[in-house]
Amino acid sequence: MTTSALIMIGIDLAAALILSFGIYYRRHHRRDLVVAYLGVNVGVMAVAAVLGTAEVALGLGLGLFGVLSIIRLRSSEISQREVAYYFAALAIGLLSGLPQTDPWPVAGLIALILVVLWGADHPALLSRSRHQVVRLDRAVSDETDLRAELEERLGGAVTTVIVQELDLVNDTTLVDVRYRVGGRGGRASGATVPASALGTSRELALDGGAR
Repeated sequence: MTTSALIMIGIDLAAALILSFGIYYRRHHRRDLVVAYLGVNVGVMAVAAVLGTAEVALGLGLGLFGVLSIIRLRSSEISQREVAYYFAALAIGLLSGLPQTDPWPVAGLIALILVVLWGADHPALLSRSRHQVVRLDRAVSDETDLRAELEERLGGAVTTVIVQELDLVNDTTLVDVRYRVGGRGGRASGATVPASALGTSRELALDGGAR
């Protein structure tokens, strides 16, 4: 194994630890995904290293990555943010595993991935934005009335409302809502106000009778 290959392995392991523990775990505290990110990173690096040094056909290489692509990335629900961490771990492993004559330009690309992910997932970025799936206990077909009620109950300015289900039999409305906290609208008595982190999504049952 060449010196540059050993350097790339060291860079990859350091980057994977920074990504998994230094950025992701410090902010989101999911141990199972830390294991997944490290496993994906090291596994892809090993496969890329083998494909780069062995005399294998291009079709075999594409077939191996095809097998990797059909494996489900989740056994439980994960957010789009966590999918981004998956792809970052995969990209870092792929860059590190390919044969390099000069490892430092690749190290710069890996550092760029880490810096972009650190900044994009920073709690201060778009900190007022929220995403919730809300179930009202009355059927609201008028979008203006729906927006007004959601703003009153969520205590923020609604930016996007997508009605997922309008149940006229059971008198309920299920909506996907994006809003900004601190905007217009007040907190109604008896309303459930979300305490979710940036970008999270959960379903809230709001009492439509206390208007």
